[in-house]
Amino acid sequence: MTGATTNHVVSTAGHVDHGKSTLVRALTGTDPDRWAEEKARGLTIDLGFAAATLPSGRTVSFVDVPGHERFIRNMLAGVGTVDASMFVVAASEGWKPQSEEHLRILELLGVRHGIVALTKVGIVDDDLRELAELEIEEQVAGTFLEGAPVVAVDALDDIGLDDLRQALDDLLGHTPTAADHGRPRLWIDRVFAAKGAGTVVTGTLTGGQIAVNDELTVLPVGQPVRVRALQSHHRELEVALPGTRLAVNLAGVDHDRLARGAVLVRAEQWFQTSQVDAEVEILDGLDHEVSRRGAHVAYIGSGEHPTRLRILGPDALGPGEVGHARLYFDHALPLMLGDRFVLRESGRGETIGGGRILDPEPVRRAAKAAPDDSIERIIAEHEWIDAEHLERLTGERRPPTLGRWIVHPPALAALTEALQHLIDESGPLGLDLAGLDAHQRAVLDRLDDVEVDGSHVRRRDVADPLAGHRFVAALEAQPFQPPPPDGVDRGELRELVRRGLVVEQDGIFFASASVELAARDMARMLAAQPDGVTVAEVRERWSTSRKYAMPLLAVLDATGVTRRRGDVRIGGRRLPPLD
Repeated sequence: MTGATTNHVVSTAGHVDHGKSTLVRALTGTDPDRWAEEKARGLTIDLGFAAATLPSGRTVSFVDVPGHERFIRNMLAGVGTVDASMFVVAASEGWKPQSEEHLRILELLGVRHGIVALTKVGIVDDDLRELAELEIEEQVAGTFLEGAPVVAVDALDDIGLDDLRQALDDLLGHTPTAADHGRPRLWIDRVFAAKGAGTVVTGTLTGGQIAVNDELTVLPVGQPVRVRALQSHHRELEVALPGTRLAVNLAGVDHDRLARGAVLVRAEQWFQTSQVDAEVEILDGLDHEVSRRGAHVAYIGSGEHPTRLRILGPDALGPGEVGHARLYFDHALPLMLGDRFVLRESGRGETIGGGRILDPEPVRRAAKAAPDDSIERIIAEHEWIDAEHLERLTGERRPPTLGRWIVHPPALAALTEALQHLIDESGPLGLDLAGLDAHQRAVLDRLDDVEVDGSHVRRRDVADPLAGHRFVAALEAQPFQPPPPDGVDRGELRELVRRGLVVEQDGIFFASASVELAARDMARMLAAQPDGVTVAEVRERWSTSRKYAMPLLAVLDATGVTRRRGDVRIGGRRLPPLD
C-alpha cells in the first residue's frame, strides 16, 4: 500500500462533440467513455475519469462530462468538487449553446481557475481559428476564464498536446488544492459491486483525510460503514488526502442501497439539514422571472435534490438579479456555510441560476430572515450556540465563551441580569438550583456576589436562614417525642432534610443530633443485653410511644446502627463504640 499524495481535479466542459473525451484520452491514455453505448454513438453520456502526470511531476485527475443538453444532469454531478476546468471549444464550430450553459454552471459553482482548449484546429484554416479565438475572448469576458490561456490543439493529429500539458501544469501551479479541515466529505458519483471486493463508491474527497479501516457513515441512508480499501486511479492508498479522486471499497452496506448523490462522512461532524437560506443568482439569459412556482431541482455535490423555493423579500427575482431564498429539500443533507449549488427548473428543462448557502440552520421565520455569510450573524440569531455545532454549520472552530457555548454578548448580558434579579427576589432560603436551565447554571459562575449552599443560590450578604433554625432546636429539646413541623416553611423544611440537619421517617421528623443520641444509647443498651432489645424496652427507656420509637428504630436499621432479628434489635456494623 502507498501513502497519500496531493492531486488536482480538473473537469472538462463544453458543447457536445467538441472533442472533450478525445482530448482526455490523448492526454492520459485512458478512454473516459466507459459504456458500450457511448462508444457506439461517439457521444459521452455519463461521467468519465482519467489521470495524467504533467511535465513538473504534478498529477491531475480529469472528470470528463457529457456536453449534450440531454445529459446536463450528469454533467452537474461531475463538476461540484473540482479545482479547475479545461474548457473545450471546437474551432470548427465555435461557441455553442452548451458552451454558454457549462460556463454559467462553472461560475455558479465557484470555479475560479481554468484554461481553454481550442480543439479540431487541424481541420480549419488560420482565419477560422482566429475567428474562433476572438469569439471565445468575447464570450468569456467578465468570467473566471477572462484572460485564461487559449491553447490550439488537435488530438487526432497530435497538434498542441505538449503545449496543453504545459499550460495545464502552469495553471495548476497556482490553483489551490482542496483544504484539509479535518472534516472529510465525499459526494458519491458512482456505485458498483466489484467482484471479490463488494461495494465500491467513487467521488472526489474534500474537507479532510480518510484512511483504511475508518468508520464512516453513508447519508442519507444513515448506514455505518468501514473503509475496507482505498484506490486512486488504480493506485492503492492507506490514507487519502482531500482533493483526491477516490474509489472506496466499503464494508457494511450493499451497493444496491446506494446511488449517485449519496455522501460519505463522519456523521458526528456534519449538521444534516433539510432547509437552508442561500444567496441566489438568476442567470441573465432567462426570459422569465423566478419565483416559488415551478418544479425546482438543486444540484449539490454529485446529487440532484427536488427543492421547494421561497424567495426572501420580493415575490420573484428577475434575470440577472441576485437575491436571497429559502430552499426546502425532501431529505436532510450534510451542508455548511459556503456550499454551492445550481438550480434548474425541471418543467422547463433549463438551468435558472444557483448560488451559495449562507445559513444551514435558519432560526428566523422566512418573512423575517436576512441572511448573509457572517458567522457573527449566525451566533447572534442563535444567541447561544454550542461551539462544536457552530463548526458543523460554518466549518470554523471558535473557542467557547462560556461553558461549551459561544454566546452573543447581548444575550449573555440579558440572561445575567435576569438571573441576578431572580436571586435577588428569591426568599431568604435563596433560588432553587433545580429550577435553572443549563444556560442559567453556566452564568452562575460569572456572578461574584452570590454563593451556592446545597441546592440553593443566594446573595452573599444574606444570612443563612437555616443556621440555628428554631425547628431544629425544638426537635433537639424533645429528641424522642419530637414536635410536628407546624408553622415551618415547606421549602425550609425540605432544605433542612436535604442538608441532613433533620431526618424524616414515616412523616415524623427528628433532629440529626437526636438520631446520634439514640445510636449511642442503643450501644449502651446492647452492651448490657447483647442478645437484643425489644421495642417495648426501647419505648420504656426513651419514655416515648410506639408512634415515635418505630420510625426512629427504622432510621437506625437503615443506617446500619442496628439490625432486626425476629422481635429484637441487635447491633449492626455501624453501632457506635461505648463512650
